[in-house]
Amino acid sequence: MSTVEDLPLWQWPATALLPAYRSCRLSPVDALRACLARINQVQPTLNAFVAHREAVWAEAEASAQRHRAGRPLSPLDGVPVSVKDNLCLADTTTVWGSPALRAHPPAARDEWPVARLRASGALIVGKTNVPEFTLEGYTDNPVFGPTRNPWNPALTPGGSSGGAVSSVAAGCTPLALGTDGGGSIRRPASHCGLVGFKPSIGAIARGDGLPSLLLDFEVVGPMARTVADARLLFDTLRGPDPRDRSSLACAAAGPTHTAAHTPRPLRILYVPTLADAPVDPAIAQACEAGALSLRALGHTVTVGPLPLDIAAITALWPQVGQIGLAALFRQHPKWQPLASAKYQAMAEQGAAQGAPALWHLLDTVERLRRDCAALFDLIDVIAMPSAAALPWPAQEAFPHTIDGQPVGPRGHAVFTSWVNAAGLPAVSVPTAPAPNGLPIGLQLIGAYGADDTVLSLAQAYEAHNPWSDRRPAP
Repeated sequence: MSTVEDLPLWQWPATALLPAYRSCRLSPVDALRACLARINQVQPTLNAFVAHREAVWAEAEASAQRHRAGRPLSPLDGVPVSVKDNLCLADTTTVWGSPALRAHPPAARDEWPVARLRASGALIVGKTNVPEFTLEGYTDNPVFGPTRNPWNPALTPGGSSGGAVSSVAAGCTPLALGTDGGGSIRRPASHCGLVGFKPSIGAIARGDGLPSLLLDFEVVGPMARTVADARLLFDTLRGPDPRDRSSLACAAAGPTHTAAHTPRPLRILYVPTLADAPVDPAIAQACEAGALSLRALGHTVTVGPLPLDIAAITALWPQVGQIGLAALFRQHPKWQPLASAKYQAMAEQGAAQGAPALWHLLDTVERLRRDCAALFDLIDVIAMPSAAALPWPAQEAFPHTIDGQPVGPRGHAVFTSWVNAAGLPAVSVPTAPAPNGLPIGLQLIGAYGADDTVLSLAQAYEAHNPWSDRRPAP
């Protein structure tokens, strides 16, 4: 049986690096060199990265010195990480996939989660590709072009964190930091065989970033090959900041780490589909089998419909991005004429909505959040597929049919957006792959603030259904 030590260094998980640094068997410079060599190898095929940081070499040397002195800054000190290109770095331009920001100067300061990441000693190697304004479920844009899936480069890794998941699945870095506003971490993770975690609103405090396009739905979260690695990044970045009131609310709502890690039987509801939406048969079979396997861990798993009315938020979902773009271009009027025509049209639709439409949207969101609070008095975890479709051609915005039925732009994304609107924590974990070898993800959703419960369940699921031996071809 192989061990981590038998793997190439670019395949090592983050949790294995710190002990190796501590014992001086490896240094952060070794890990960085291996990761950058891997990036250079796969970038021409995958196009996952859009910017690289030369300063990371000096940072790796400084990290190595701290480890030799026995004074690492955190468990992430010296671990290579990428950052999605909608999170602001003070020394690297944020293009957001749009010609409108191609010449925009770097931010004056790091966005707060990035600042915490930098303070932890993590090695930020560069930024990963996104669709324009991170409003799509695939990854292509007029500035950098399409990102491709390492399991099959003809296909998309999904979006909007497509560059992030493609790079981690290919071994470019063990960790990636991204955002999830409507499924943008969980669905791409499912398409690339990774763990993708969307925390509760406020679990990771935010500020000093780009203007919000999706109200407070978008959160920062980790992508990794293992739950332990994802948890390592989340634990480093989590915690309240008095400047972000939602982070104070989340800190008050969540259980203590000790209580959350105490094993207990959970009441789990597996939801095969929503409102009779079509689901790829391979996904339906793999996700149900994965969910039912949780019974072997002592949990109660039932199968049935979601006892929650999400029809209203689903119908209003297109307005969220439209109104967000309208507000963005009002704040930055010089960006609108440089944006792609599709997004100019979306902004015009948003500007035409008017304040009553926004007020109705906000009321609908608040009603959903109240209903979810009542639901999680009766259920501990909801399980459902992360995506309704397997990956599709890389330069197509969405699959037009699923299981032989025609679907619209959000047909593949039916399982994720309501979770963002509700503000709930959710993690996508790999199931058995499809017959053609493509990855599939199972989504585990918890009550607001129950981030640790969701991650603990995911970690137990991983131990029972291991996937560490499944990797795309080198």
